[in-house]
Amino acid sequence: MEPIHGTTILALHKGSQTAIAGDGQVTFGNTIMKQGAVKVRKLQGDILVGFAGVVADALTLLEKFEEQLQLAKGSLKRAAVETVKLWRTDKVLRQLEAMLIVADASEIFLLSGTGEVIAPDESVVAVGSGAPYALAAAKAMLRETSLSPAQIAERALKIAAEIDLYTNGNATTLSVGEGE
Repeated sequence: MEPIHGTTILALHKGSQTAIAGDGQVTFGNTIMKQGAVKVRKLQGDILVGFAGVVADALTLLEKFEEQLQLAKGSLKRAAVETVKLWRTDKVLRQLEAMLIVADASEIFLLSGTGEVIAPDESVVAVGSGAPYALAAAKAMLRETSLSPAQIAERALKIAAEIDLYTNGNATTLSVGEGE
């Protein structure tokens, strides 16, 4: 069975705005199966979510995160921690292969099935096949330009698409905070 590849998700925060972008490509072996997949969502309470990995697994984790967000009364950090706890302790969820990036107007967290809830040192994080390229491009633009987070996210994904075979330039970009 050929592995299904594809997804680059990038989230960044600058000033009082956060943006998240995801490319639209899904690749099966050496074949591009879809170019317009949407892998980022905006939830109630101005929470942004992007996912990478097995889609069914990612959507299951997204549902669990939404449940925890309601229980945490909108606290992003608490919902992130509780989601990862559930992910690591539940026998079925433990098998899920995906990663989530969750963010609001002031915080960004990377959630993994290994039990990690990572708040990046810099206000930018990326996952997926083109993550290293998108991350490097975004960091450079954050430091050297006055572009908005949404503009940086879109341009960084386009740069990643020029390098990574499993990333395309069809980005879906969402933002929250002042100036969105």
